[in-house]
Amino acid sequence: MARYIYDYAEAAGLGRDLLGGKGAGLSEMTAIGLPVPPGFIIATSASVEYMNNGHELPDGVKEEVAKYVTRLEKTTGTRFGYPDDPLLVSVRSGGAISMPGMMDTILNLGLNDETTEGLARKTQNRRFAYDAYRRLIQMFGNVVEGVDAELFEGEIRTALRRNGVSREIDLSPEELSELIERFKRVYADSTGWEFPQDPAVQLTRAIRAVLESWDSPRANVYRQANGISDTLGTAVNVVQMVFGNKGEGSGTGVAFTRNPSTGERGMWGEYLSNAQGEDSVSGARTPEPLEAMRERLPEAHEQLLEAGDTLERHYRDMQDIEFTVEEGHLYLLQTRSGKRTAAAALKIGVDMVDEGLIGRDEVVKRIEPSRLDDILHPTINPDIEHQVIAIGLNASPGAAVGRVVMDADKAEEWGRRGEDVILVRWETTPDDIHGLIQARGVLTVHGGMTSHAAVVARGMGKPCVVGCGDLVIDIENRSLSISGRNLVEGDVITINGATGEVIAGAAELVPPEIDPNMETVLSWADACRDLSVYANADSAEDAARAREFGAQGIGLCRTEHMFMAPDRLGKVRAMIMATSEIERRKHLDALLPMQQSDFEGIFLAMEGLPVTIRLLDPPLHEFLPRLEDAETPEMAARIKSLTEANPMLGTRGCRIGLMYPEIYEMQVRAIIRAAHVAEAKTGKAPLVEIMYPLVAFAAEFRRLRDLTDRVAAEENAGEYRVGTMIELPSACMRAGEIAELADFLSFGTNDLTQTTLGFSRDDAEGRFLSYYLGHHVLDANPFETLDIDGVGELMRIAVERARKVKPDIKIGICGEHGGDPASVAFCHRLGLDYVSCSPYRVPLARLAAGQAAVAGNPA
Repeated sequence: MARYIYDYAEAAGLGRDLLGGKGAGLSEMTAIGLPVPPGFIIATSASVEYMNNGHELPDGVKEEVAKYVTRLEKTTGTRFGYPDDPLLVSVRSGGAISMPGMMDTILNLGLNDETTEGLARKTQNRRFAYDAYRRLIQMFGNVVEGVDAELFEGEIRTALRRNGVSREIDLSPEELSELIERFKRVYADSTGWEFPQDPAVQLTRAIRAVLESWDSPRANVYRQANGISDTLGTAVNVVQMVFGNKGEGSGTGVAFTRNPSTGERGMWGEYLSNAQGEDSVSGARTPEPLEAMRERLPEAHEQLLEAGDTLERHYRDMQDIEFTVEEGHLYLLQTRSGKRTAAAALKIGVDMVDEGLIGRDEVVKRIEPSRLDDILHPTINPDIEHQVIAIGLNASPGAAVGRVVMDADKAEEWGRRGEDVILVRWETTPDDIHGLIQARGVLTVHGGMTSHAAVVARGMGKPCVVGCGDLVIDIENRSLSISGRNLVEGDVITINGATGEVIAGAAELVPPEIDPNMETVLSWADACRDLSVYANADSAEDAARAREFGAQGIGLCRTEHMFMAPDRLGKVRAMIMATSEIERRKHLDALLPMQQSDFEGIFLAMEGLPVTIRLLDPPLHEFLPRLEDAETPEMAARIKSLTEANPMLGTRGCRIGLMYPEIYEMQVRAIIRAAHVAEAKTGKAPLVEIMYPLVAFAAEFRRLRDLTDRVAAEENAGEYRVGTMIELPSACMRAGEIAELADFLSFGTNDLTQTTLGFSRDDAEGRFLSYYLGHHVLDANPFETLDIDGVGELMRIAVERARKVKPDIKIGICGEHGGDPASVAFCHRLGLDYVSCSPYRVPLARLAAGQAAVAGNPA
C-alpha cells in the first residue's frame, strides 16, 4: 500500500513536491534542532489521489492518521479527546508552491464541551480555554462547513456591544461561554446538525476540507494567475497546538530575516501579544513592530533572532517565519522563502553575493523577470502638491490611480473592461483574489504589514496601503468617508504604496528611476546571456528610453505609427485618395522629409546600433475615416473600394509595396537620407536594416529587394541590410528560399500566432480565449507566451531551413513575446540571435536571456 503520512522527525530531505512547502520547512527545522511543535504530514500524493478518486480519501489514510495521532500522543504526553490533558492540533495546508491565503487553516482542533473544561482546569485559565473553543467553532464552521463568516462576526459584534468592550480579548470567561453557545446555534442553524463533539470526526472533516480547498474557486484563480499546475496538490499538516493567547507572556507574529519591502538586512516583522496566529493576518487587531516583543519578551526575541540567522544560512535566502510564544517559550510554526518586492529581491540578491552566501548566477536564476516590472512602474510626481486625505501603512511600494470599487466582483468586472480600479476593503480575504488580480492597487482599513492584502499585493507587485484607520466604509450605500471627505464608488483616488498616503483624485505619475541594484543584477545576466536584446521603438523618445534600459538595438520600428500623427494624416489621406501614380508621388514627396526626420531622430538616439525599420504594413483603409464619416462622395467611394472582408489577410504588408511601389520607394529614400544625416552629425554610420512585412513567397521578396537596392544606389547608400518579417506559416516553410535573398529574418510572433492558430487576437482575447484558459483548453495565452508546439515548431523549421542555406543569417523575434521569460528561454534554445520587445520590457528580457543561458537546456 502506498505511504501517505510522514512524521516531521523522519521527513527531512523528502522535498517540497511530496511534503509541500510548509511540511518541508517544518521537517527541515526539526532536523536542524530548532523549536518546532511535533506533528505529521499527509503528503501531496494523497491530495492528488483524492481529486482523482472522486473526492474520496485514499485507502488506508484514516487508519494511518489514527496511528500517527497515537505517536503524537506519546511524544507530547497528552491524549486526543481526553478531558484531563487534551491533545489539541492545528490542521494546515501546504502546497509545493506557496499560495498565500489560498488554503485553509483550522486551529484548536480536539476541543469539545468536555475537553474545553479540562483545558480550563489544566491551565487554570478559563478565559483562554473558552476563547480557544469559540475560535475552533468559528473556523471549523466557516472552513469545513461553509458557514457564512459574517454570521459569526455578527455575533462577535453583538457580544462586544452588549458588554461594552471594543475587543474580543476584553470579553470575560462568562461572556465567552455565552458566545460559544451563540456560535453553536449559528453552526446548527446553518448546517442542520450540531457541532461535532468527537475529535476524530473533527480531524477527518478538517483533513477533507484542506484537500477540498485545493480545488476551490479562489485557489483556481490564484493558480491560473501565477502559472501553477493544478496537478501538484496540497499537503496537510497536523501539528500539536501551541498557544499565543495564554496571557501577556504569550503572543504570535510573523518575522522576515530581511525587510521584504526594502531588502535591508535585519529582522523585520510584527508581533501581537496574547493572540493566536490568525489574529495577525486577519486584520482583527493591528499588530506591533517586533521591537515590542523585544521589550516584553527579551529572551524569546533573542531566540527568534538566532533562529532567523540559522535559517537564512541554511536556506541561503531571506526567510518568512511564523512563530508563537507560549508563556515565554518560542515555537517556529513555518519558514519559507519570503515574498518580497522587486526592489527588495534585487538588494537581497546583491547583498548576499557580497556576504558570500550565494553566487552571481544564483541571483540571476532567483529573480523573477516579470517582477522587474514593479520597479519600472510610475511613481507620484514629488514636485506637485497633492491633497493627502489619509495615511495608512505603506505595505507594497509603487503608486496607482483608479476608481474606487468596494468588492472583488466589481473590481474584476471593471478591470476586465479596461477600467483602472483601486480595491477598497475593510480587509481582503482569500475570496477577493479575482478582484486583487484586476485591481491597480489595494487600500484597506484594517491589517498590518503582514495582513492578507499586504502579502498578496507584494507578491503581485501591486501598490498597497493597509491599516488606514481614517477610512470608514459604508458598503450598503457603496460609499466611504476618509477624514471627513465623502466619496462614492467610482470616484478616483490615488494610493502611494511607498508612503502609505491616500490622495484625492488622480495624482500625476512620473516614470521610475533605474534601481542601481537592478543594473548590477542585469549586468550579471548580460555576462551570461547569448541572446542580444533589442527594443520595439517608433520614435526617438522611445529609442532613447530603450537605450536607458540597455537595449542593444531597435528590432522593430513601425512606420505606420508615424503616418498617424495629426500633422501628417491629411497628407497620407490625400496620397491614398490620389487617382494616379503621378498624383500619389506628389503627396509622397511631401511626406518624405517628415519620414526622414523621424528616422534621423531614431538613428541619432541609437548611436550606431542596429535599427530595423519595417515599411508600411496595415491596409490603406485604416488611414481613412469610417464610411459614415466620409467627408466627400469621392472619399466614400474610395473607402468602399478599399474595404475588405478580412483586411488582416488582405491588401496589407508587402502587397501594398508591390501594388504601389512608390510608397516603399519614398520610405527607403527617407531611411537612406536620414542615415547620411546621422553619419554626418556623429561621424558614425547607422546600422540600417530595412524590413518588409508579410512576405509569403520568395518572389515577393526578390522584387522588393530589387526596389530597395535600386533606390539605395540612387541615394549613394552606405552599408544596409534587407530582410523580412516572418509572420506567415508559408514564410516559415519557405524560409530557405527567402534566406537566399535576405540578410536577416525577424519573426513577427504576434501575427504568426494569429495566422498559425487561426485566432484573431482582438476577437480571441475579448471572447473565447478567457473560456479556453478558464476551462484548461489552453494552459497559457498564446499571445503572451509562445505556443511552443505549434508556432514554435514552425519557427524551428524556419531556422533550420534558413541556416542550412545561409548559416550566419541573423534571426530574431520582434513580437511582444520577446519580453516574456518562457518565450525568451525558447528563443535561446532555438539559437536565435536576438529578441526585441517594448522598451519597458527590455530589463525583463535581459534577465530572462541570462537565466536561459544559466539553465543551459538544449532545444
